[in-house]
Amino acid sequence: MSLLGLLAAACDQATSGSGYGGEGANARAGATPGVAPSVGGSAAVKPTPRAGATAPASAEANQKADKNQVVIENFSFKPATLNVKVGASVTWVNRDDVPHTANDTENRFKSGTLDTDGEFSFTFKSPGTYNYFCALHPKMTGQIVVK
Repeated sequence: MSLLGLLAAACDQATSGSGYGGEGANARAGATPGVAPSVGGSAAVKPTPRAGATAPASAEANQKADKNQVVIENFSFKPATLNVKVGASVTWVNRDDVPHTANDTENRFKSGTLDTDGEFSFTFKSPGTYNYFCALHPKMTGQIVVK
């Protein structure tokens, strides 16, 4: 089977809910089955940006966005530990060529499958330590510390 055929089959599985992570369309819409967003925060999945999308208006906006951003690349979360304040939103961005997830070990958030350039955001409304991992590559781990 060609590479294109394999990618098409993987996409079909992911959208049917039986592929990566088994979370289907609900995860892409920001829903976390069985978990109320008010437990420790709220989540949002952003679609992959389209060609011609505009950048944030200022360098200051870029710096603020990058400050609370976790980049997924080379099968790791960077930074591995991120410290934020209560009420901060963190965005995970997949820069790898393969799909990944960012799932809290206590099920307070689940990103769903993030394809290349896919994004997931979660707002941390409660202080604490949030350990997370990639469900597709369980050795990939990270931590958000909320104070």
